[in-house]
Amino acid sequence: MRLLSASLFLFGALTFASVRAETSAIPTTAVTAKVAANTGKLHQWCKQVTPRLPKVSLNECLNSKLVPGGGRSIKGLPLMTRDFAVDLRAKKVQRVLLIGGIHGDEKTATAVVFKWLAAMSKSSAQEFQWKVAPLVNPDGLLAAKSTRVNARGVDLNRNFPTPDWDKEALQYWAKKTKSDPRRFPGKKPVSEPESKWIFDTIKSFQPDVIISVHAPFGVLDLDGPAQPPTRFGRLHYNRVGVYPGSLGNYSGIHQDIPVLTIELPHALTMPSPSEISRIWHDMQVWIRQHISARKN
Repeated sequence: MRLLSASLFLFGALTFASVRAETSAIPTTAVTAKVAANTGKLHQWCKQVTPRLPKVSLNECLNSKLVPGGGRSIKGLPLMTRDFAVDLRAKKVQRVLLIGGIHGDEKTATAVVFKWLAAMSKSSAQEFQWKVAPLVNPDGLLAAKSTRVNARGVDLNRNFPTPDWDKEALQYWAKKTKSDPRRFPGKKPVSEPESKWIFDTIKSFQPDVIISVHAPFGVLDLDGPAQPPTRFGRLHYNRVGVYPGSLGNYSGIHQDIPVLTIELPHALTMPSPSEISRIWHDMQVWIRQHISARKN
C-alpha cells in the first residue's frame, strides 16, 4: 500500500513537472508580443519627443496609446498614430484624419493634438471615426534647433502632388519666397517618406475631412467642398491662401476632401486648457453639421 502511494505521488509529481515545463515552453502569443513591442516603441518615442513639447508630460504621451502607423521619418522615427472606435449607434460615421506637427518648429500644433487625444481616450467609442497622427515631422521637431522642414530640408506642406507641381512649386519657391530654405518643396512631389505616408493614408483611410493643426497665424482656413466654420474658440475663419504642393491644395481642391487648417496663435506657447477644449468642442460641432459621410 505504501509502495502504491509512493508510486502515485511520484507519478503526480512527474505529471505536474511535465505540465509546468510544457506550459512554460508555450511561446508568447503574436498579439501579446506585438503589444509589448509597440509599448516599448512608444516609450522610446515619448522619451525623445516630450522634452520638446510644451505642457505634454511623458505619462501623457504614454497614455495616448499611440502605435507605429506604418511610416517612418528620414531618420527612421516611426510616425505614431491612433485609431478610435466608432459609436455603432451613429446613423452616419464621418471619417476624420487629424494630423499635427507637419512643421517641426510649430510645437503647439503637436502638443494640442495630445490634449485632444486625452479627451478622446475618456470615451470608449466616438461619434466619428478618427485617425490621429500628432507628429508627422518628428525629425524637424527633434533637430538641434527645431525646424519647419524635415531632415532633408523639405517643407512637407509643399511636397504634395498638385497639378503642374514640377513647374509651379519650384517656380513659386524661387520667385515668391526667393528660394527660402524653410519653404523648399523638394525635387519632386511626395519625395519624402513623411509626405508619402500622409498621401498613402489619405488613399487608404479615405477621410471625409482632414484637420491639420499649425501655428502661429491664429486663424482658421478651409480648402475644399465644405461650408467654412465661423469660429473655433477664439479662432476666426480667415483665408490664408493656396500654395503649390500644399496639403490643402492637393486634398481640398483637387481630391475634393475638405482640409480644415487650424492655425494656433503661438508656435511655442499653448492656449489655455479652456480654449483648447472650446476649439475641440466647436470642431466636432462643425464636422457634425457640415461634413457628410462618404458613401461606400
